[in-house]
Amino acid sequence: MNWDALPTPCYVVDQKLLKKNLEILKLVQDRTGCRILLAQKGFSMFYWYPLISRYLAGTTASSLFEARLGFEEMGKEVHIYAPAYRDDEIDEIANICDCIVFNSFSQWDRFKGKVKNKECGIRVNPEYSEIKTEIYNPCARHSRLGVTLAGFKNNSLEGLNGLHFHTMCEQNSDTLKRTVQVIDEKFGPFIAGMKWVNFGGGHHITRDDYDIEVLVECIMFIKQKYDVDVYLEPGEAIALNTGFLVAEVLDNVHQAKI
Repeated sequence: MNWDALPTPCYVVDQKLLKKNLEILKLVQDRTGCRILLAQKGFSMFYWYPLISRYLAGTTASSLFEARLGFEEMGKEVHIYAPAYRDDEIDEIANICDCIVFNSFSQWDRFKGKVKNKECGIRVNPEYSEIKTEIYNPCARHSRLGVTLAGFKNNSLEGLNGLHFHTMCEQNSDTLKRTVQVIDEKFGPFIAGMKWVNFGGGHHITRDDYDIEVLVECIMFIKQKYDVDVYLEPGEAIALNTGFLVAEVLDNVHQAKI
């Protein structure tokens, strides 16, 4: 490639590096039977969706428009989670998404009549996270993301097929192992009646120092103990270290000292 001929600024993705990451993710799927989805908020360069679709199970979205992107450009499983859904969008979401995850029982009760015959789940808040920066911590004090264990009291799970948790950010599988232990202890009785558990995102699976064996152990623990399917939703890990920002210097300013 003639880098000097490229217009700037632009992003260049190396296909060989992207394939390398996808092969790692496919290996995890093949070894465990889990299903890995592209979290589009982490990587949505849809030019690569035909390639990604050869390795992964589908896409996951955080809005109607992301769901449309996955539906139109990849054409495989389309999952969605949002803190809240809009009345004027829920019909289209139900039409194009295979799986809809709700953030609260109030949202589930509001829309469950409109999402019949769809895989539906509820996000849980295990009140455990190892994310140090509070603004990025979905389990921080007063967080409204997901339902805590106390919030499961007096609420019916009828019609719900799975539980979803997302508590990680660019972390290794040792963090996942400790998180899965908390999920098992707190929500095990509810998982027992489900079809799937979604481990969310934040898994740096394609990083050089990532311990894949521990990830496999975590997936198989939940699959075998509860006889459920397992989903993962890495975004950044799919394109991690595969791209380059091509730029050029337009000016070089040297300030005079007083």
